[in-house]
This record gives sequence, structure tokens and C-alpha cells, in this order.
Amino acid sequence: MRIILYTGKGGVGKTCVAAATACQLAASGKKVLVMSTDQAHSLGDALDYRLGPNPIEVTQGLYAMEVDAITECERAWGSVKDYLHQMMISKSGDSLEAEELLVFPGFEELTSLFMIKDLYDENIYDVIIVDCAPTGETLSLLKFPEMFGGWISQILPMKRKAMKIAGPAVSKLMKIPMPKDTIFDEIEVLIDKMNALRELLWDKDIVSIRIVTTPEKIVMKEAKRNFSYLHLFNYNVDAIIVNRIYPKESMSGYFHQWMKNQEEALEDIKESFAGVPIFYLELLKHELRTIDRLSKVAIDLYGECKPEAILYRETIFRTVKEGDKEIFVISLPFFELKDMELLQKGDELTLIIKNERRRFILPGKLKDREIQSAKYEEGVLKLSF
Repeated sequence: MRIILYTGKGGVGKTCVAAATACQLAASGKKVLVMSTDQAHSLGDALDYRLGPNPIEVTQGLYAMEVDAITECERAWGSVKDYLHQMMISKSGDSLEAEELLVFPGFEELTSLFMIKDLYDENIYDVIIVDCAPTGETLSLLKFPEMFGGWISQILPMKRKAMKIAGPAVSKLMKIPMPKDTIFDEIEVLIDKMNALRELLWDKDIVSIRIVTTPEKIVMKEAKRNFSYLHLFNYNVDAIIVNRIYPKESMSGYFHQWMKNQEEALEDIKESFAGVPIFYLELLKHELRTIDRLSKVAIDLYGECKPEAILYRETIFRTVKEGDKEIFVISLPFFELKDMELLQKGDELTLIIKNERRRFILPGKLKDREIQSAKYEEGVLKLSF
């Protein structure tokens, strides 16, 4: 099975590109599911078909669904949420504020990604195409399993032990309900699901992420940041899709300057993503919707290329030997050294870039060594130990 995620800035057409890709693959004889994890679903509009939270066969070989994030969230941690709600209202009474405090930002969207793992385990489809939320939300989702899962897995054993020892006394004194062991069990199941999801998304033989952009400087800057942060969290971006390119014959007169801006932007994309496959799609005369139009557009977009193939793969971090020094190399394009901060504690290396934080577990041979120097050039960070 192949899993391909499409992401990009809001409004660049990622839903239509994802749907078009799915239509072409289904037409080639594969069994394909295209699913939307974006809260503002528009996949059904693109396919011109009423969709729900379960896969529906839209046409032969093509299934589609729009994930109900709220339902998936309740299914993933409903019992834990119920306990926290009881604990809060035991002291302050039932209120809207108590309910709102139990909504973790990004958690509903994260549980939508659990659906991808469930579908993968069922092994029904040849290809799963995922229409993701806009860039910022997607980045939050993809780093959530590592961040949240790691945090919970560290504190959970302590909490369980402390609750068994002091729980009854605290419950009597504070007049709050004591959690049952099943609550801790459900949290552990949630952690296991997060870890399994992370391992699946990191499997570069199965999962690829494709960034959709338009040839405009503001949109391109976000695409570059997106590309870099995805690299930082070890995800494989195997293609860039450039959508809504103005046809030359339409750019005379008033729109002449737009053509010049577009040519500069396209050259920037070509240079910035050198080595990564880039696909181009012209702005169409009509709205990109319905299965027939999506299928035709996908042929123009991909040409002879097979959309389900792994189109590109890069080793994001590795260890190399230079003389008597071990060098830890991390691919981080489109950043500046002044934006980076490094922290090392034992075999754990923390890299902070602007508002993003990533922890690396260093290879065994670097465990007891300290960083001697750091050099960043041509999109590569080299740490000398």
C-alpha cells in the first residue's frame, strides 16, 4: 500500500490536486481511497459527490470520505475526557468553561490521522490519498505524536504509581473522584496508537508528502518553510506541485507584469527545490470539479509519471566520518544559522528553530561526546563531535 499526503497553504488547490490524483489512479485499475482530514471539508465539492465519515464508492475503484474529527476524538479518548470532566465539575460545577478546557488544540485533528493507521491495517486499498489541512495545522499534527506521546509516556508510570499510593487520601481530602486503572490503560493504548502512527508516517517506503503551491512569493515562502519543517521531523517530501500557472497567451496588456513575476517565481522554485520532482498545472478556464475534469487534469499534471511511485527520497540526517571527528549531518534547507539553537543532554540532542523544537536521539557512538562545532551551509547543518 502507498499513502500520499497533500498539503499546502490554504487556497492553493491541494484538495483538487489530491482528488485528481486519486481519479487517475482509480482509472488505471487501482483501488484508491481519497480522504479529507481538513475540518473545512471541500473534497465532496471537488468530486461533486455527497460524502460522509465512512468510505463511499464514488466510481469504479475510487472511494472517498471526509473524516468526522469530533467523532474520532470521542472514540480515541472519550473515557479519559469523561473522567477529567468529572474531576473538574466536582470542584467548580458543570459549566461551558469546563468543557472547553478539555479541548486540546490540534487533538481532534490528530485523531483524524489515527484513521489513516486503521485503514492501513485493514489493507483494503492499493493507495490512500490524504487531503490534509492547511500547512500550519498539518505541521502541528505531524509533530504531535512525537511531542505528546513522549511527554505522556514519561509521566504516566509516575502518575499511576503515585495514584495507587496517595490516591485514596487525596480523593477523600480534595473530594475529587479517583481514576480507575482502566483510565491509565486507555491512555497507554492512546500512546501506543500515537507511536504506531508515527512509525507508519516515517516509513518512506509507504508514506510520501507532496506540497502544493502557486507561483507567488508569499505562498512559495510558506512552501519552503513547510518543506524544511517536514524534513526536521523526518518526513519524506517526494514532490512539489505548482498550481494555477497563468498561460502565456492570457498575460498581455494589463497582466503583463504578472507574467514577469510568475517567471521569476517559477525559476525560484526550480532552483530552490533542485532534485525534487516538480509538477506544473496551468490555471484552467473552468472550475476544477467533477470526476471527468479531475481525471483529465491529472493526466496533464503527471504525464508519463506514475503518481503512486515514490518520486524522491533524501536521507534527512546521518553520521559521517571526517578525519578523527564524527559529524552528525542534518538536511535543513531554507533556514539561517541565527534562527537555530542547540541543546545537548546525554544522548539527546534538541534542535530549536524559531518556534519549532525537535529532539534527536544520537547514535550510540556519539552518546558520550559533546558538540565541538556547528556549521550551516547550503541547507545542511553539520555538528562536529
